[in-house]
Amino acid sequence: MNPTRKRRLVLVLLLLAAAVAATALVTLALQRNVAYLYTPSEILADEAGAKVKTGDAVFRLGGMVAADSLQRAEGSMEARFKVTDGDGELEVRYTGILPDLFREKQAVVATGRMDGQIFIAEQVLAKHDETYVPKEVADKMGLAHKKHNVPEATGAAAAGTPAATAPMPMPER
Repeated sequence: MNPTRKRRLVLVLLLLAAAVAATALVTLALQRNVAYLYTPSEILADEAGAKVKTGDAVFRLGGMVAADSLQRAEGSMEARFKVTDGDGELEVRYTGILPDLFREKQAVVATGRMDGQIFIAEQVLAKHDETYVPKEVADKMGLAHKKHNVPEATGAAAAGTPAATAPMPMPER
């Protein structure tokens, strides 16, 4: 093999190795930053995996804030409430300012990790308007509703789409 071909081969192999290394690093970084969404019943039934149950993994907890479950600690910013999906209920502890739209009996998605039987939330997101439910939560709540024979809603609320953002017909020109 002549020197020019040898240099080209080495260059191609180095570029290939760099591409493989970059792909591996990006994949690892994305895996560490992925926060899966689980419902309380999935956590309580150990369907989420050992890392979630032991608190080694950050994940999102989705469901509805249970009625009469919100408690605020006096003199601190700590709030405790329960999230339910109809099959299970999980206690959540959050220290910080809750969103303005946070209410009992409303959809919520909290990001955090488990500490024993309590979910320690680092971030709490509340619904946007009276008809909005995050798609992932709506899908999982829909399964729970079918299981418990809850009648289906109609219109934009059933699709989890806010009425204000529903598709509108285009005017004729």
